[in-house]
Amino acid sequence: MSVQVEFSKYADHYGLYNVIQQRVVAKLLADLDEEPKRILDLGCGSGALCRALPWAPEHFIGVDFAPGMLELHPKAENIECIYGDFNDPTLFEHLQHLELDRIFSASALQWSKDLEALFIRIASLHTPLSLAIFTGNTFKTLFETAGLKPLLRSSEEVTTLAKRHFHAPRVEVVRYELAFDSTRDMFRYIKRSGVSGSRNVLSYKEMKHLMHSYPLHYLEFEVVFIHSC
Repeated sequence: MSVQVEFSKYADHYGLYNVIQQRVVAKLLADLDEEPKRILDLGCGSGALCRALPWAPEHFIGVDFAPGMLELHPKAENIECIYGDFNDPTLFEHLQHLELDRIFSASALQWSKDLEALFIRIASLHTPLSLAIFTGNTFKTLFETAGLKPLLRSSEEVTTLAKRHFHAPRVEVVRYELAFDSTRDMFRYIKRSGVSGSRNVLSYKEMKHLMHSYPLHYLEFEVVFIHSC
């Protein structure tokens, strides 16, 4: 199953399970020094950033490749939803013509096929940005217990690329924990939240063993926050 289909499949449940993503959005907005009026949200999903804005932008553009998510995104005269994939260079040919005050992305760019190429395209828009990217230390103990390599890039790699391609970025690495009453609830969260990125790398038997052997009552998350002016 592709990541696109996975996010569309669980779109109706996503708002109930994206607890960490909501905390990430809150921090992105809390770190701002201004209230940008013309906003681009790459990987907008069902609209968590749009809903969280404490001010009314003149023009909000949300881009996502999952139709199920875009259907749930807020709709209004000042909100434009675009079906598009940030991995596709042709998307940025269209975005080049937009007047923007700030580019946001919360909890999406970690799924980029080529993060450096994507950063180059984002930098070509010459717009201040606020990005949040999950790293390989997300689910760290879970992957170690299962004997698997991380799905995502390390915080060091993300930070290096940000400093290489963005002008004087402020970079911060933040770790979160999310506790659960049971391992069953924990694994239900992983499936429904979309944070696994549709990577079904374990068999049913292996997953059952992991549920019994996982040593923590919480999941770990690590996020790189990138801001530039």
